[in-house]
Amino acid sequence: MAHGYAIMEDIEAFAGLRLGPGTLYGAITRLEERGWIKPISTGERRRPYRLTASGREHLQAQIEMLTRLLRTASGRLRHA
Repeated sequence: MAHGYAIMEDIEAFAGLRLGPGTLYGAITRLEERGWIKPISTGERRRPYRLTASGREHLQAQIEMLTRLLRTASGRLRHA
């Protein structure tokens, strides 16, 4: 669970990429529209988000696809 600014900071820390607010909040809007994240009502100005069950399933499928891609690329690199 994290709010927009914390998400932006996390992305910068692990990817070395600083997203602008328009990019981040556009992505948050799309994720919310697809039902992959959900805002949590806290009564504060900042709105934290959590991953939904559907979002978790989608993320797991993406991780599996990327894992296959990395295995294939690594195998081909060994034979290059």
